[in-house]
Amino acid sequence: MRIAVTGKVGQVVSSLIERAGDSVEIITLGRPQVDLADAATIAPALAAAKPDAVVSAAAYTAVDKAESEAELAFAVNATGPGALAQGAQALGIPIIHISTDYVFDGTKPEPYVESDPVKPLGIYGESKLAGEQAVLAAAPDAVILRTAWVYSPFGANFVKTMLSVGAVRDELGVVDDQHGCPTSALDIADAVLAIAARLVGDPAGSARGVFHLVGSGEGSWADMARAVFDASRALGGPDAVVKRIATADYPTPAARPANSRLNCARLAQTYGLRLPDWHTSLDTVVQRLIQAPN
Repeated sequence: MRIAVTGKVGQVVSSLIERAGDSVEIITLGRPQVDLADAATIAPALAAAKPDAVVSAAAYTAVDKAESEAELAFAVNATGPGALAQGAQALGIPIIHISTDYVFDGTKPEPYVESDPVKPLGIYGESKLAGEQAVLAAAPDAVILRTAWVYSPFGANFVKTMLSVGAVRDELGVVDDQHGCPTSALDIADAVLAIAARLVGDPAGSARGVFHLVGSGEGSWADMARAVFDASRALGGPDAVVKRIATADYPTPAARPANSRLNCARLAQTYGLRLPDWHTSLDTVVQRLIQAPN
Protein backbone atom coordinates (compact mmCIF):
# COMPACT_ATOMS: atom_id res chain seq x y z
CA MET A 1 0.00 0.00 0.00
CA ARG A 2 1.27 3.45 -0.95
CA ILE A 3 0.18 6.34 1.27
CA ALA A 4 0.84 9.96 0.35
CA VAL A 5 1.12 12.26 3.37
CA THR A 6 1.28 16.05 3.41
CA GLY A 7 4.34 17.35 5.21
CA LYS A 8 7.88 16.08 5.56
CA VAL A 9 8.98 16.73 9.15
CA GLY A 10 5.78 17.05 11.23
CA GLN A 11 5.03 14.86 14.22
CA VAL A 12 2.42 12.73 12.46
CA VAL A 13 4.28 12.28 9.18
CA SER A 14 7.50 11.40 11.04
CA SER A 15 5.57 8.88 13.12
CA LEU A 16 3.95 7.39 10.03
CA ILE A 17 7.34 6.92 8.42
CA GLU A 18 8.61 5.15 11.54
CA ARG A 19 5.54 2.98 12.08
CA ALA A 20 4.95 1.95 8.46
CA GLY A 21 5.80 -1.69 7.97
CA ASP A 22 7.38 -3.38 4.98
CA SER A 23 4.01 -3.53 3.23
CA VAL A 24 3.42 0.25 3.45
CA GLU A 25 5.30 2.93 1.50
CA ILE A 26 5.00 6.48 2.81
CA ILE A 27 5.35 9.22 0.18
CA THR A 28 5.81 12.68 1.69
CA LEU A 29 4.36 15.71 -0.06
CA GLY A 30 5.97 18.90 1.18
CA ARG A 31 7.67 22.11 0.25
CA PRO A 32 9.00 23.21 -2.12
CA GLN A 33 7.24 20.75 -4.45
CA VAL A 34 3.94 20.92 -2.57
CA ASP A 35 2.84 24.02 -0.68
CA LEU A 36 -0.55 23.89 1.03
CA ALA A 37 -0.69 27.67 0.78
CA ASP A 38 -0.49 27.29 -3.01
CA ALA A 39 -3.38 25.01 -3.95
CA ALA A 40 -2.22 24.73 -7.56
CA THR A 41 0.78 22.64 -6.48
CA ILE A 42 -1.28 19.95 -4.77
CA ALA A 43 -3.27 17.93 -7.31
CA PRO A 44 -0.41 17.40 -9.80
CA ALA A 45 1.94 16.18 -7.06
CA LEU A 46 -0.71 13.86 -5.66
CA ALA A 47 -1.42 12.37 -9.06
CA ALA A 48 2.31 11.88 -9.72
CA ALA A 49 2.71 10.02 -6.41
CA LYS A 50 0.11 7.42 -7.48
CA PRO A 51 -0.92 6.54 -3.91
CA ASP A 52 -3.61 4.14 -2.73
CA ALA A 53 -4.64 6.61 -0.02
CA VAL A 54 -3.74 10.10 1.16
CA VAL A 55 -3.33 11.49 4.67
CA SER A 56 -3.79 15.22 5.20
CA ALA A 57 -1.42 15.70 8.14
CA ALA A 58 0.40 19.00 7.58
CA ALA A 59 -1.12 22.12 9.10
CA TYR A 60 -0.52 25.66 10.30
CA THR A 61 -0.32 25.01 14.06
CA ALA A 62 0.94 28.29 15.53
CA VAL A 63 -2.20 28.92 17.59
CA ASP A 64 -1.26 32.38 18.86
CA LYS A 65 0.43 33.58 15.68
CA ALA A 66 -2.66 32.63 13.70
CA GLU A 67 -4.51 35.53 15.29
CA SER A 68 -2.37 37.89 13.20
CA GLU A 69 -1.91 35.56 10.20
CA ALA A 70 -5.47 34.53 9.50
CA GLU A 71 -5.09 34.50 5.72
CA LEU A 72 -2.12 32.12 5.86
CA ALA A 73 -3.80 29.92 8.48
CA PHE A 74 -6.91 29.51 6.34
CA ALA A 75 -4.86 28.89 3.19
CA VAL A 76 -2.88 26.08 4.82
CA ASN A 77 -5.59 24.62 7.05
CA ALA A 78 -8.64 24.98 4.82
CA THR A 79 -7.97 25.79 1.16
CA GLY A 80 -5.01 23.40 0.93
CA PRO A 81 -6.77 20.37 2.44
CA GLY A 82 -9.81 21.10 0.28
CA ALA A 83 -7.62 20.98 -2.84
CA LEU A 84 -6.01 17.79 -1.56
CA ALA A 85 -9.45 16.21 -1.09
CA GLN A 86 -10.42 17.26 -4.61
CA GLY A 87 -7.30 15.57 -5.91
CA ALA A 88 -8.02 12.41 -3.96
CA GLN A 89 -11.60 12.37 -5.21
CA ALA A 90 -10.42 12.75 -8.80
CA LEU A 91 -8.10 9.77 -8.34
CA GLY A 92 -10.78 7.71 -6.62
CA ILE A 93 -8.68 7.17 -3.47
CA PRO A 94 -9.63 7.65 0.20
CA ILE A 95 -8.43 10.62 2.21
CA ILE A 96 -7.85 10.82 5.97
CA HIS A 97 -7.71 14.37 7.34
CA ILE A 98 -6.22 15.21 10.75
CA SER A 99 -8.18 17.85 12.65
CA THR A 100 -8.28 19.17 16.21
CA ASP A 101 -10.13 19.64 19.49
CA TYR A 102 -9.93 23.40 18.85
CA VAL A 103 -13.12 23.20 16.77
CA PHE A 104 -14.91 23.25 20.16
CA ASP A 105 -15.12 26.12 22.66
CA GLY A 106 -14.40 23.92 25.67
CA THR A 107 -17.48 24.86 27.70
CA LYS A 108 -19.09 21.41 27.73
CA PRO A 109 -18.62 19.69 31.11
CA GLU A 110 -18.28 16.21 29.57
CA PRO A 111 -15.94 14.91 26.85
CA TYR A 112 -17.04 16.02 23.39
CA VAL A 113 -18.65 13.62 20.93
CA GLU A 114 -18.52 14.06 17.17
CA SER A 115 -22.08 15.41 16.91
CA ASP A 116 -21.59 18.21 19.46
CA PRO A 117 -21.95 21.76 18.12
CA VAL A 118 -18.67 23.29 16.98
CA LYS A 119 -17.64 26.77 18.11
CA PRO A 120 -13.94 27.64 17.73
CA LEU A 121 -12.47 30.26 20.04
CA GLY A 122 -9.85 31.61 17.66
CA ILE A 123 -8.45 31.75 14.14
CA TYR A 124 -6.59 28.45 14.41
CA GLY A 125 -9.74 26.56 15.39
CA GLU A 126 -11.80 28.41 12.78
CA SER A 127 -9.31 27.51 10.05
CA LYS A 128 -9.22 23.85 11.08
CA LEU A 129 -13.02 23.69 11.13
CA ALA A 130 -13.07 25.26 7.67
CA GLY A 131 -10.60 22.54 6.64
CA GLU A 132 -12.94 19.80 7.84
CA GLN A 133 -15.77 21.37 5.88
CA ALA A 134 -13.67 21.83 2.73
CA VAL A 135 -12.47 18.21 2.81
CA LEU A 136 -15.96 16.80 3.31
CA ALA A 137 -17.38 19.07 0.60
CA ALA A 138 -14.81 17.82 -1.91
CA ALA A 139 -14.72 14.20 -0.73
CA PRO A 140 -17.93 13.26 1.11
CA ASP A 141 -16.47 9.83 1.98
CA ALA A 142 -13.43 11.30 3.74
CA VAL A 143 -12.42 10.28 7.25
CA ILE A 144 -11.83 13.21 9.60
CA LEU A 145 -9.79 12.42 12.73
CA ARG A 146 -9.91 15.03 15.49
CA THR A 147 -7.03 14.70 17.91
CA ALA A 148 -5.52 16.80 20.71
CA TRP A 149 -2.46 17.59 22.81
CA VAL A 150 -0.11 15.80 20.41
CA TYR A 151 3.45 14.95 21.47
CA SER A 152 6.15 12.64 20.11
CA PRO A 153 9.92 12.18 19.85
CA PHE A 154 9.79 14.45 16.79
CA GLY A 155 9.46 18.18 16.19
CA ALA A 156 8.45 20.76 18.77
CA ASN A 157 5.90 19.76 21.40
CA PHE A 158 4.95 20.11 25.07
CA VAL A 159 6.98 17.13 26.28
CA LYS A 160 10.16 18.40 24.66
CA THR A 161 9.52 21.88 26.06
CA MET A 162 9.10 20.54 29.60
CA LEU A 163 12.34 18.57 29.41
CA SER A 164 14.20 21.55 27.98
CA VAL A 165 12.89 24.01 30.56
CA GLY A 166 13.26 21.49 33.39
CA ALA A 167 16.95 21.16 32.54
CA VAL A 168 17.60 24.82 33.41
CA ARG A 169 14.91 25.68 35.99
CA ASP A 170 14.00 24.19 39.35
CA GLU A 171 10.34 25.26 39.20
CA LEU A 172 7.90 26.22 36.46
CA GLY A 173 4.26 27.24 36.32
CA VAL A 174 1.94 25.08 34.23
CA VAL A 175 -1.77 25.64 33.56
CA ASP A 176 -3.99 23.35 35.64
CA ASP A 177 -7.50 24.44 34.59
CA GLN A 178 -7.39 23.22 30.98
CA HIS A 179 -8.14 19.51 30.65
CA GLY A 180 -7.58 17.20 27.73
CA CYS A 181 -6.32 13.84 26.51
CA PRO A 182 -2.57 13.81 25.76
CA THR A 183 -1.96 11.89 22.53
CA SER A 184 1.22 10.33 21.17
CA ALA A 185 1.75 10.90 17.44
CA LEU A 186 3.12 7.36 17.32
CA ASP A 187 -0.28 6.08 18.47
CA ILE A 188 -2.00 8.35 15.95
CA ALA A 189 0.18 6.85 13.22
CA ASP A 190 -0.74 3.30 14.22
CA ALA A 191 -4.43 4.18 14.05
CA VAL A 192 -4.10 6.02 10.72
CA LEU A 193 -2.31 3.07 9.15
CA ALA A 194 -5.03 0.69 10.35
CA ILE A 195 -7.80 2.94 9.06
CA ALA A 196 -6.05 3.46 5.72
CA ALA A 197 -5.66 -0.30 5.27
CA ARG A 198 -9.36 -0.74 5.97
CA LEU A 199 -10.37 2.02 3.55
CA VAL A 200 -8.21 0.61 0.76
CA GLY A 201 -9.14 -3.01 1.38
CA ASP A 202 -12.86 -2.45 1.91
CA PRO A 203 -13.75 0.84 0.20
CA ALA A 204 -17.48 0.20 0.09
CA GLY A 205 -17.92 -1.12 3.61
CA SER A 206 -15.70 1.21 5.63
CA ALA A 207 -17.44 3.94 7.62
CA ARG A 208 -16.52 7.53 6.84
CA GLY A 209 -17.12 10.88 8.49
CA VAL A 210 -15.81 12.48 11.67
CA PHE A 211 -14.12 10.49 14.46
CA HIS A 212 -12.31 11.46 17.64
CA LEU A 213 -8.83 10.00 18.18
CA VAL A 214 -7.00 10.77 21.43
CA GLY A 215 -5.08 8.91 24.10
CA SER A 216 -7.11 7.09 26.75
CA GLY A 217 -7.46 8.92 30.04
CA GLU A 218 -7.35 12.64 30.76
CA GLY A 219 -5.50 15.28 32.71
CA SER A 220 -4.49 18.92 32.86
CA TRP A 221 -1.38 20.44 31.36
CA ALA A 222 0.07 20.46 34.87
CA ASP A 223 -0.74 16.77 35.24
CA MET A 224 1.05 16.09 31.96
CA ALA A 225 4.07 18.13 33.03
CA ARG A 226 4.27 16.25 36.33
CA ALA A 227 4.08 12.93 34.45
CA VAL A 228 6.90 14.06 32.14
CA PHE A 229 9.17 14.90 35.06
CA ASP A 230 8.28 11.72 36.96
CA ALA A 231 9.27 9.63 33.96
CA SER A 232 12.37 11.74 33.34
CA ARG A 233 13.57 11.60 36.94
CA ALA A 234 13.31 7.81 36.95
CA LEU A 235 15.74 7.77 34.02
CA GLY A 236 18.15 10.31 35.47
CA GLY A 237 16.82 13.13 33.33
CA PRO A 238 15.62 16.65 34.16
CA ASP A 239 13.16 17.21 37.00
CA ALA A 240 11.40 20.30 38.29
CA VAL A 241 8.69 21.40 40.67
CA VAL A 242 5.41 21.96 38.81
CA LYS A 243 3.54 24.98 40.15
CA ARG A 244 -0.11 24.63 39.20
CA ILE A 245 -1.44 27.92 37.84
CA ALA A 246 -4.66 29.21 36.26
CA THR A 247 -5.10 30.12 32.60
CA ALA A 248 -5.53 33.72 33.72
CA ASP A 249 -1.98 33.61 35.11
CA TYR A 250 -0.57 32.75 31.67
CA PRO A 251 -2.33 35.03 29.15
CA THR A 252 -1.95 34.25 25.45
CA PRO A 253 -3.15 36.02 22.28
CA ALA A 254 -5.51 33.12 21.46
CA ALA A 255 -7.98 31.60 23.89
CA ARG A 256 -7.70 27.88 24.62
CA PRO A 257 -10.59 25.50 25.33
CA ALA A 258 -10.86 24.71 29.03
CA ASN A 259 -12.19 21.27 28.10
CA SER A 260 -10.39 19.52 25.25
CA ARG A 261 -11.46 16.01 26.23
CA LEU A 262 -12.78 13.95 23.32
CA ASN A 263 -14.98 10.86 23.49
CA CYS A 264 -13.58 8.18 21.17
CA ALA A 265 -16.38 5.61 21.45
CA ARG A 266 -17.41 6.00 17.80
CA LEU A 267 -13.92 5.12 16.60
CA ALA A 268 -13.78 2.10 18.88
CA GLN A 269 -17.19 0.87 17.76
CA THR A 270 -16.51 1.44 14.06
CA TYR A 271 -12.86 0.51 13.64
CA GLY A 272 -12.13 -1.38 16.84
CA LEU A 273 -9.42 1.13 17.70
CA ARG A 274 -8.69 2.59 21.12
CA LEU A 275 -5.40 4.35 21.85
CA PRO A 276 -3.33 3.33 24.89
CA ASP A 277 -3.47 5.16 28.21
CA TRP A 278 -1.59 8.40 27.77
CA HIS A 279 0.68 7.77 30.76
CA THR A 280 2.04 4.61 29.11
CA SER A 281 2.65 6.27 25.77
CA LEU A 282 4.16 9.33 27.46
CA ASP A 283 6.65 7.20 29.40
CA THR A 284 7.77 5.61 26.11
CA VAL A 285 8.36 8.98 24.45
CA VAL A 286 10.17 10.44 27.47
CA GLN A 287 12.43 7.40 27.58
CA ARG A 288 13.35 7.89 23.93
CA LEU A 289 14.03 11.58 24.41
CA ILE A 290 16.20 11.00 27.49
CA GLN A 291 18.17 8.08 26.11
CA ALA A 292 18.48 9.19 22.48
CA PRO A 293 17.53 12.87 22.08
CA ASN A 294 17.16 14.11 18.51
